[in-house]
Amino acid sequence: MKRVKTSISQFTLAMLALGIFMSNKPAAKLPVEAWEIKVPAGFSTKIVATGLGATRHLTVANNGDIYAKLSKFKDGKGIVHLRDTNKDGVADETNYFGDFVGTGIQIQNGFLYASSNTGVNRFKMNDKSEVVDKAHYENIVSGLIDKGRDNAKPFVFDKQSNMYVTIGSWNDACRVPGTGQGMVPCSVLDSAGGIWKFKADQLGQKFQDGKRYVTGLKNAVGITWNTKTNTLFATSHGRGFFHDFYPQYYTPKQSAEIPAECLYEIHEGDDGGWPIIYFDPFQNKKILAPEYGGDGKKTAGEKAINPKVAFPAHLGPNDVLFYTGNQFPAKYKNGAFVAFHGQNSELKKGYFVAFVPFVNNKPSGKWEIFADNFSGTDLAKPTGPVQHRPCGLAQGPDGSLYVADDLGGTIFKISYKK
Repeated sequence: MKRVKTSISQFTLAMLALGIFMSNKPAAKLPVEAWEIKVPAGFSTKIVATGLGATRHLTVANNGDIYAKLSKFKDGKGIVHLRDTNKDGVADETNYFGDFVGTGIQIQNGFLYASSNTGVNRFKMNDKSEVVDKAHYENIVSGLIDKGRDNAKPFVFDKQSNMYVTIGSWNDACRVPGTGQGMVPCSVLDSAGGIWKFKADQLGQKFQDGKRYVTGLKNAVGITWNTKTNTLFATSHGRGFFHDFYPQYYTPKQSAEIPAECLYEIHEGDDGGWPIIYFDPFQNKKILAPEYGGDGKKTAGEKAINPKVAFPAHLGPNDVLFYTGNQFPAKYKNGAFVAFHGQNSELKKGYFVAFVPFVNNKPSGKWEIFADNFSGTDLAKPTGPVQHRPCGLAQGPDGSLYVADDLGGTIFKISYKK
C-alpha cells in the first residue's frame, strides 16, 4: 500500500506531544493508528516504524535494535535494520541490507541468521549486537525447494546448535494436477511438507545434508523452540477448500469452517498427518481427506500427532512466540502468542494476535484474542481495504512484544504498565 507524506498539522503535533506516533496517510484511507489496536487493559501500542516493505519475521537484539526480514525487495535489499537512538520507542534510523528476500530471521551465538526462499544465511555480529559487515554473509543451507507457493523457510534453534527449517508444500492437498485424486504416495513429502534439521554452525550444507525431523505439516510458518519443555512447537496452515471437487460431501460453508489451523508440539519422527488427514474442530477428530477416500466423517491417522490447540480455519498462523519476559502480568508467563495473517470468512474475524495460556507447560483453558483490529476495518461490513496483516512476533529485552505486518510494512510495540 503506497503511502503519501503530508505536512505536519497542529493536530499531528499535539498527538506527537502526547507520545502517539502518527504514520503517513495512504491515498484513500488513514492507516490504523497505534491507539486503534485493541489490547487488554493496562497494555498500550506504539508504532515503531511504518512503510518498511513486506516485513515478515523479526528479531530484537539485546541493545534494542530490530531486524526484520522482507519477502519482497525494498530498494534492492531484503533485510531492514531499525534503531531507536533517543529511546522514545520510535525508530529514527532505518537501514536496508542483504541481497535476498525471505521470511525467517533470528540472532544466535553472535550471528544474525536470515532465510531466503531456498536456504539460510548468516551475518557476523559484534559484542554490541551490531552486524559487522552488512555486505557479506555466510551460507549455512542452500538448495531447499522453491516452487513459488508456500515457499517461506522459517527456522529456529535448539540448545544444541541444531537448526530446524520449515519446507512448506506447494501442492495444497497433494492432488494429482487437474484432478481431485490424491497422490499415492504423496511424493511431495520427500522434500517438503515438514520440518528438516540442520547444523546451525556448519557452512555449505545442502538439502541432502539435513534430516527430516517431522513430516505431514503442510506449511508450518510459525516455528519456535520452547525452552521450558525443550521441544519444538509449530503452527501449521491447514489445507484449502473441499467443495470444489467434493460437493457431495462438503458445502461451501463447511469449506470455510474446516480444517482447523493447529498448534503442535513436535518430537523427532512425528507425523502431522497431511495430506491423508485433517483436523475437524467441530468433531474434534482427525478426519480422512476426501482425496484419499474420506467423506467428511471417516476418521484416520491413528499414528498422527494431535494438535495442542485447534484454531478456526484459514486464519493463517504465521508466527508463534512463548513469552518469557517479566513485564506482562503473570498469566502471560510461558504462554504462547500467535500471529494470524488471514481471516475466517464465516466468523468474519482475522488479522489478530492470539494468546494461549500455558500451565505446567501445557495449554490451559481457552485461547483468546490478545491484540485485534490490525485490519482497520469491520470484516463483517468492510468499509475499506485491510490495512495490516500480523506476520512476525518478537520479544524485546524489556519484555515488550513486537508485531510485524507484511502488508503495510509496520512494526508495532505492545507494552504493559500497571
